[in-house]
Amino acid sequence: MNTVTRLAPAKINLGLDIVGRRTDGYHLLETVFQAVSIYDTVKVTLTEEPEIVLTCDASGVPSDARNIAWKAAQQYRKAAAMQTGIAIRIEKHIPMEAGMGGGSTDGAAVLLALQQLTDNALHEETIHKIAVKLGADVPFFLYGGTVYATGIGEQLERLPAFHAPYILIAKGTAGVSTADAYRAIDTQKATSHPPVQVLRQAITKKKPFSEIAPLCGNLFETVVELPEITEIRRTMLEHDALCSVMTGSGAAVFGIFGERAAAEQACNILRKQNMFAKICNTLEGL
Repeated sequence: MNTVTRLAPAKINLGLDIVGRRTDGYHLLETVFQAVSIYDTVKVTLTEEPEIVLTCDASGVPSDARNIAWKAAQQYRKAAAMQTGIAIRIEKHIPMEAGMGGGSTDGAAVLLALQQLTDNALHEETIHKIAVKLGADVPFFLYGGTVYATGIGEQLERLPAFHAPYILIAKGTAGVSTADAYRAIDTQKATSHPPVQVLRQAITKKKPFSEIAPLCGNLFETVVELPEITEIRRTMLEHDALCSVMTGSGAAVFGIFGERAAAEQACNILRKQNMFAKICNTLEGL
């Protein structure tokens, strides 16, 4: 076997708060990650050529060391002392600049594919350390499911699987720079924080989704101002979403619905506005 193809799931942040900053500048967060059934497809092949070659079907995706998937291959190859080259092919279905972890999940998929291709050449702890270096969201994508995370996102605690009947995710044409969003957080002192600990406890106690949905929240909503986000949230709430919350640093928004018909109505309206809109499911794990 010299090729492995993996589905790389997107994520939403059911809750997200920034609780501090390290001396090296990294922000300390408190979040509940949830994997959802929107996927990129990542194909990894071991080659005789010595290079790492990355291609993608989406324009604007870098094919060099700026890409987390490329960096993942480089770091893995170095740690495992591999002599072969690595070819990576990515089919993008997760919107970019959406706060859904598209780049991070591709990077994690490369690490997991290389583990398969090398018969687990690296210890799990080593894989986790590489993931942390690659980015705050990458460690979560090694496991998926429902996870409470602290630190910069690398300290993970598995939670009971969160099940919601229908989740609608939508994003307009505008994107949000993660770096700009964090800078905005730094310059604005938040007076109200999302109840991430209460959310965590509710999921741990396996409360019904109707009680969990109102606890979802995101501190970045206080600094990210995009008309499209406002319109998405309004449309979802007008069609009986139990919550409508931005994910990550934006610009995608998720809504939790109790009825599929209501989710489909909101989805159709948003698509007519030339937005990405898709109904998906929560995932229990990889």
